[in-house]
Amino acid sequence: MFFSQTLTAVKSVFRIFDMAINKNSTGYTFTFSIIMVVIVGLALAFTSLNLKPLQKKNAADKQMIDILGAIQVSTTRENAKTDFPTFVIERVSLDSEGNVVKSMSGGINTNDVSDPFNLDVKKDYRSKKPASELNFPLYICEKDGDKIYVIPVVGSGLWGPIWGYIAIASDMHTIYGAKFDHKTETPGLGAEIKEDFFTEKFKGKTLNEVAPFFKVLKGGSSTDIHSVDGITGGTITSKGVEEMVNRTLAIYLRYFDKQTNSNAK
Repeated sequence: MFFSQTLTAVKSVFRIFDMAINKNSTGYTFTFSIIMVVIVGLALAFTSLNLKPLQKKNAADKQMIDILGAIQVSTTRENAKTDFPTFVIERVSLDSEGNVVKSMSGGINTNDVSDPFNLDVKKDYRSKKPASELNFPLYICEKDGDKIYVIPVVGSGLWGPIWGYIAIASDMHTIYGAKFDHKTETPGLGAEIKEDFFTEKFKGKTLNEVAPFFKVLKGGSSTDIHSVDGITGGTITSKGVEEMVNRTLAIYLRYFDKQTNSNAK
């Protein structure tokens, strides 16, 4: 409807100019160009505005899929909205000291800025703000009767941003699963961080009690319970994974310590 109306308006405008202006003149050329720029700009703005709700929904669905993927639950865009609250029993936002700022449960409202789900960790990372000025989302899940804590991580690879989720088992010490993604890493090298053969290595590993809490070693290296070997030929991206995991865990381990101390009382 919008485009047909726009086309009709354009035709009307050019009929007027055909009658009023010499089409061979420089003024006609400039006027034609300006009108076309304005019309195309308006059309693009209208399209972007109308697609924004759909883009927002798709981003939320993808986020739910990845969070569930970190706890080894497979879902689809069609089922994500139903599966998510089934496994994610609580959404929490933390301050930099590991204190709970907000807790929510149930369905997701992408327009609710107070919902921890809607915290934009990628934007916060790009902002370079100190941790003391930020809040950090945590997803408390329940699967097979056990609690699992899913932590979002974001950092930098060789060519651009990388991100993902680390799932920590109920002992708050063992890695239950991991899910990573990237924007522009090299296919066959750094881009491999999103593949199962890499993320599977994290399962069952444990966090060291002191920093660095976890290591991603050069591809082919010997590993221990606190490390995995990285992508062969993708050392910089692998180290980016290590950096973002350790930087983020430094915040969340404060929360885990508080929970452990509270339970011990």
